[in-house]
Amino acid sequence: MLPPFGLSAVAMQWQFAPVVTSAVAVSAVLYGWGVVRVGRRHPSRPWPLWRAALFGAGLLVIVIATQSGIGAYDDLLFYDHMIQHVMLLMLAPPLLIVGQPLTLLLHASRNPLHTWAKRVIRSRPASFLTWPVFTAVAYGLAVTAAHLTAIASYTEQDPAWHNAEHALFVVIGYLFFLPILGTEPIRWRLSYPIRFVLLLLLMPIDTFTGVALGYASANSPGVPAGSRPAWAPSAVSDLHSGGAVMWIVGDGVMFALMMIVFLMWARDERAAVSGRSFFERARRENLAAMVASSQPAPGGAAAPPELDGGRTIDDDAHLAAYNAYLARLNRQHDSAADSM
Repeated sequence: MLPPFGLSAVAMQWQFAPVVTSAVAVSAVLYGWGVVRVGRRHPSRPWPLWRAALFGAGLLVIVIATQSGIGAYDDLLFYDHMIQHVMLLMLAPPLLIVGQPLTLLLHASRNPLHTWAKRVIRSRPASFLTWPVFTAVAYGLAVTAAHLTAIASYTEQDPAWHNAEHALFVVIGYLFFLPILGTEPIRWRLSYPIRFVLLLLLMPIDTFTGVALGYASANSPGVPAGSRPAWAPSAVSDLHSGGAVMWIVGDGVMFALMMIVFLMWARDERAAVSGRSFFERARRENLAAMVASSQPAPGGAAAPPELDGGRTIDDDAHLAAYNAYLARLNRQHDSAADSM
């Protein structure tokens, strides 16, 4: 006997989901542990609080989608069910990705955990799961199969599968948006045009699904079964409203993410232009030489540090090289003072 659906019902009609609560709590604790550990190891370079805030916002979106009134009405109203799917598939994963949990793990951990985590992140299974072709296909199948096939009706009838669908949406959304919005140390480094095109190609899937639901009949998959309260719309009208949510809201979120990619592209272009100056090149070359000279290789020859994916030198190596450089200067100063 739920009251009419609305903002007040979303705010007041909460339900407890132990699995969701436990998963969110564990994720928040582990992320907080990483933030504290990085702050202790590198007091001058603590973990950015804005990244921690966005990661927490992603966890909050999951809680609201599954345990607030949105979760309480998802078995009764199809359009509320679609709002929930947009939140789990398109809102929560980008926020979690910007929080950079994998990079935080690498910065906060030490061996053997650090080495194990790096191997897992760059392993073949992880590379396949984050392969843009695979993630794009998985995203398209998740959206269409979950709403336009018999799976939609089965989900309405089986609570266990319904909950599994929620987790699957979060995972697929995370894997799909990771190489597009993230800067994690995974194998795939997509150019900004390709990121933009991927989002542009996947947007019609949301549009097609929304339009198909908007013209669905009473016999279509996903039509809510069973008795409905007097205040609820008819089953067909509810289904059409759900299609409008997927079409309008889904495309709106995808367009907003495209604009974010465009802004990231413009920011990196400005940074690249400023980094081409003579002084910036000299600074980087001097720092790279300093790091190389501080790490002797077998046989006495200097060896450069391990590069992160072949792109940049690790910050810890920079710090260690700078400390070694200061120590050499101090020894030289002491030797000069003793000779006098």
